[in-house]
Amino acid sequence: MSTTANLNSTARSPNMVGRLCARLRHATSGRRFRPSLAGAVVALVVAGGCIALGNWQYAKFERKEAAQAQLDRRAADAPIALGGAPVSAETLRARPVVARGHFEAGRQFLVDNRIHREQAGYHVVTPLRIAGSEMRVLVNRGWVPALARHSDVPAVATPAGTVELHGVAVVPGSRFFTLGNEADSGWQPVWQNLDLARFSRLAGYPVQPVVLQLAADAPAGFVRDWPRPDDRKERHLSYALQWYGFAASAVLIWLALAWRRPA
Repeated sequence: MSTTANLNSTARSPNMVGRLCARLRHATSGRRFRPSLAGAVVALVVAGGCIALGNWQYAKFERKEAAQAQLDRRAADAPIALGGAPVSAETLRARPVVARGHFEAGRQFLVDNRIHREQAGYHVVTPLRIAGSEMRVLVNRGWVPALARHSDVPAVATPAGTVELHGVAVVPGSRFFTLGNEADSGWQPVWQNLDLARFSRLAGYPVQPVVLQLAADAPAGFVRDWPRPDDRKERHLSYALQWYGFAASAVLIWLALAWRRPA
């Protein structure tokens, strides 16, 4: 029976592995496996890079899952009162907190490029001087829309007098992408990022290492549709699988090209 007949006969078999093996035998008929060292090096470099990028995306997926799980676990905890003594940022991360004091609008700033329902705006961040102490805590009071001309800064009302606030303790990041260098002297009403270390340097007074993310039912806030820590986590998993697929493709392409007809 001819090779073509054997292939057609096997193709009608319900055994998928058998069909694939038959196709592989047909594709390599008359060829020899003669891999190229240079091709192997290129394939390994490309595959290794793709695997590294896949691992990076998968790690982001895991971090988002872990952050959401931590928030869910701690949501039912009793609120912790923020006082004048410095706290441990990691101990308070994602925990409910309360603080009592008065706002200091002179050191208030807006964090730029915050989107709510596809509209550009800002997060309003105001320091709260904790009652009976020199300690402050930054309060993220929520989102306000940008004005028609982005160079104009929206006016933000800040209540006077003593307020009692509750929300979640958030540990802000320390690595930021910035468009140009932000001034480290003077006071800027609009910042690109919520940079707690920069605020501490400019303010010159003690600041708690967490930010109070204001609860939806707390006073003195704006739009507080806070994103979940695991928001769009599936995107990172999808990217990871794509990178792993690219790595496998690089190896398979090298293997396919290594089968050559005799000279």
